[in-house]
Amino acid sequence: MAHNEGVQIRIEAVDLPGLSCGPGPDAPDGHHHVHVGVQRRNRPHELFGLVAGNSPTARWTLECATLVSPSGVDLKGPHIQGPPGSRFIYLSWVDGDATGDPVMFRRAKLWLDAIAASVLERAVHQGALIGRLGLTDPAGNPLCASVRPPLIEWSAGASE
Repeated sequence: MAHNEGVQIRIEAVDLPGLSCGPGPDAPDGHHHVHVGVQRRNRPHELFGLVAGNSPTARWTLECATLVSPSGVDLKGPHIQGPPGSRFIYLSWVDGDATGDPVMFRRAKLWLDAIAASVLERAVHQGALIGRLGLTDPAGNPLCASVRPPLIEWSAGASE
């Protein structure tokens, strides 16, 4: 039976970069209270499931609607960004400022258009789309920019 009403997207992350990272244009002394969360669409300051950068793993489960048509599967939900054919999920990296409010300093863009059609179709039938990735870049900093395979591995699985 196809889960045409919705699919869970589970993002399972390992290899988080730690609570500190090197300097950048806006932070000459670096960042020292690093956390990561999923950004809500059109609300960059609203983050779901904030996780400390020194956690051993991070996991987010996002509910989304599926639209199945002859042209393929489209995913929509409060944490899915972009127009049809160019959907993605932002993982936002934040640092606590002097008042303790998190301030975003970089983002990773998990591209959903990079998922094989066969994987999306299986996910609709099984109930879950699972993305597994490491969150530290080769320089030891938080992963950012565009994230597509092989940096992320997408598979279908059962919903929880």
